Amino acid sequence: MTERYDCHYCKESLFGKKYVLREENPYCVKCYESLYSQHIVSEKPLPDLSLQLLPLQDLSYKDRHWHEDCFKCFQCKRSLVDKPFSTKDEQLLCTECYSNEYSSKCHQCKKTIMPGSRKMEHKGNSWHETCFTCHRCQQPIGTKSFIPKDNNNFCVPCYEKQFAMQCVHCKKPITTGGVTYRDQPWHKDCFLCTSCKQQLSGQRFTSRDDFAYCLNCFCNLYAKKCASCTTPISGLGGSKYISFEERQWHNDCFNCKKCSVSLVGRGFLTERDDILCPECGKDI
Repeated sequence: MTERYDCHYCKESLFGKKYVLREENPYCVKCYESLYSQHIVSEKPLPDLSLQLLPLQDLSYKDRHWHEDCFKCFQCKRSLVDKPFSTKDEQLLCTECYSNEYSSKCHQCKKTIMPGSRKMEHKGNSWHETCFTCHRCQQPIGTKSFIPKDNNNFCVPCYEKQFAMQCVHCKKPITTGGVTYRDQPWHKDCFLCTSCKQQLSGQRFTSRDDFAYCLNCFCNLYAKKCASCTTPISGLGGSKYISFEERQWHNDCFNCKKCSVSLVGRGFLTERDDILCPECGKDI
């Protein structure tokens, strides 16, 4: 009587059928595939199983598997075995195809900026590091400061030489901010009061003989003094004052010496250096 030869898993007879040996145990093809075969990402059919199925060459990536000759770039179809690759929408791509399709293009030379290489970016555009140069001197800008103008980029020294105005006082370029006085450009730090040297930018000032003064210095140096309070009368900004003979008063200071009533717009009398209302001066 012939000894039975059954599948190690389902126990069905293997007599006259194909089977696979694994660890010296026989399996029918159906059980072997169910238990041990992995899904291969390929339309190529698996080879016929013989009496002893040889191990397959399996390439895997993120739980997906390929035959060795199916592991190719989706675009150029070149083998990716032992080569670097990228994926896009679950498709395998060699580094070159991925770069040509998805990597940034240099704004200057229009060529692909390869992954891993240094690039410069500004306002949505990208450059190779060696292509990001000053429009005037053609030297790479790198990480140095630069100034864009008319769709071109300039290093700061070249921009100052070509475009920046020069301060009337110090003769150096004005790159940011500045003040215009009598149609001439000044640095804010150079536009100072002629007397006290305080910065005039952002505050009221006036001039005399083409020299600029803050209001305090101008009043102290040139304004007439109020005959009552002796402080300067600037007359600037529309402020009103009273003038009589060679004396001046602030509007608020032009009051009767005795009763302090305001004499602005009214008749008045004088007694030596004093001014009096008609009522207080009737006994003079």
